[in-house]
Amino acid sequence: MRVVVQRVDEAKVEVGGVVVGAVGVGFLVLVCAETGDTDADADFLARKIAALRIFTDDADKMNLALKDVGGGVLAVSQFTLATSWRNGNRPGFSAAAPPAEGERLYRRFCDALEAQGIPVSTGRFGAHMKVSLVNNGPVTILMDTRDPR
Repeated sequence: MRVVVQRVDEAKVEVGGVVVGAVGVGFLVLVCAETGDTDADADFLARKIAALRIFTDDADKMNLALKDVGGGVLAVSQFTLATSWRNGNRPGFSAAAPPAEGERLYRRFCDALEAQGIPVSTGRFGAHMKVSLVNNGPVTILMDTRDPR
């Protein structure tokens, strides 16, 4: 699974002009399940994100996690993170999990975050969404369960 974590002061997602999910201080997490991803991938990312210490403390060091700042997560599905872009100019998305499996793993990830005590708001899986955010820092982190970094 791939996710992009952005530290935000606020973020929201709209579908058809209606806000369907929002968060104040916390993370906007763009979530992509790829073919072959498992429940273990979703659970692992949820644990890592819940404990991720990228909020600043009184010494201006990135030392605080979501719970420390009373933050939440806006989780938005984004299959385009599975893009193959090296060949040609039209990206391919064949590495993305099939829609039913992608949605199941996306929901599993959200449920696993909530099980960590993190408030989670969501977009709408499969919908055309408009996402807006105020990225604090900016701080943006890419996580991929297949990348050994």
